[in-house]
Amino acid sequence: MKKIIVPVDFSEHSNYALQSAAILAKKYDAEILALHMLEISETILTKGENDIEVETIFFLRLAEKRFAEFLEQDYLKDIKVTPVVKHFKVFSEVNDVAKEHNADLIVMGSHGSSGLKEIFIGSNTEKVVRHAEIPVLVVKNKPTTLSFENVVFATDFSEKTVTPYLNACKLFEKLGSKLNLVYINTPGDGFSSTSEMEKTVVNFLQKADGNLDKLSEVKYVSDYTVEKGVLNYANVSGADAIAVATHGRTGLTHFLSGSISEDIANHAALPVITFRIK
Repeated sequence: MKKIIVPVDFSEHSNYALQSAAILAKKYDAEILALHMLEISETILTKGENDIEVETIFFLRLAEKRFAEFLEQDYLKDIKVTPVVKHFKVFSEVNDVAKEHNADLIVMGSHGSSGLKEIFIGSNTEKVVRHAEIPVLVVKNKPTTLSFENVVFATDFSEKTVTPYLNACKLFEKLGSKLNLVYINTPGDGFSSTSEMEKTVVNFLQKADGNLDKLSEVKYVSDYTVEKGVLNYANVSGADAIAVATHGRTGLTHFLSGSISEDIANHAALPVITFRIK
């Protein structure tokens, strides 16, 4: 892990994200790219070219000054921190910055959301998760040790999740984590019998690992929804973090179908790391 991106909006939760990134950066000698998105208002953009240039420079300098003050944190001492200021909105553009700098991880702070606000607006974190092609670590609270000793990886063991699973294995091996695989069985159309679940898991592990060494370690949990099953299992198993694969749905498909991984990232108290299904 060499480069970690942290979107910063000067909020308490982006401070939590920066602290989390600092812990990882110190542990793995990584660089932090602190990213601030300066959204230029439509009012400015409708002015004449000269006025736009003057006001844009003013707001950029103002943001850079506030940014520099925000980054004067004791926990960032001895860490290479590169401030990056962009004049566009957060969400999909974070992934563009990640690709530009060949980053390994995005760390986001989130307070979560619920109800109508979640349905119609969602959170900035959800939108970053939806577009990111690299893993996204979502934190809700001020970190202490940010341990990843015991991580729950929730998957439906379908073929499309093989790559996210392998990426998760690679990352958590570097972090020295124990990865616990869990299959959530739900009522209705998604219900599977014991033999069906075991067959699905066998096929998955053969394709992903080329062996069945982890077969006896897979946990089978029944619950009313996948989200409840994952969160409940993470709680009773004493997990330090939750890892999930995400489809990265956008537009109407996302509105109608939702994303289980985004719901988990939005509602879990534990840190959540998402891995994109390509």
